[in-house]
Amino acid sequence: MAQKIKKGDQVIVLAGRDKGKKGEVFQVMPKESRALVRGVNLVQRHQRQTPSQEGGIISKEAPIHLSNLAHVDPKDGKATRVGFKLLDGGRKVRVAKRSGEQISGNE
Repeated sequence: MAQKIKKGDQVIVLAGRDKGKKGEVFQVMPKESRALVRGVNLVQRHQRQTPSQEGGIISKEAPIHLSNLAHVDPKDGKATRVGFKLLDGGRKVRVAKRSGEQISGNE
């Protein structure tokens, strides 16, 4: 089955402490069904100092389960489900079920 959430997609968080936040997916882990979203699900990590990186407490994104993410509709900015449509050239594209608009991505 084609993957619905890909790198570069704009998503909104449906559940958890960051519910309602929007962000861009910058990494997808399909085997674990998780994704990293910029600015969402931030955790603090204690980093030991290395010659190339300074130590201290750093904030970084933790993976969030794909079931807690939904695409942002390109038309109105609300959460939408994703469908697939075949174009005339035989190309398969993702479309927002809410508005029917094509979801742009690196396809």
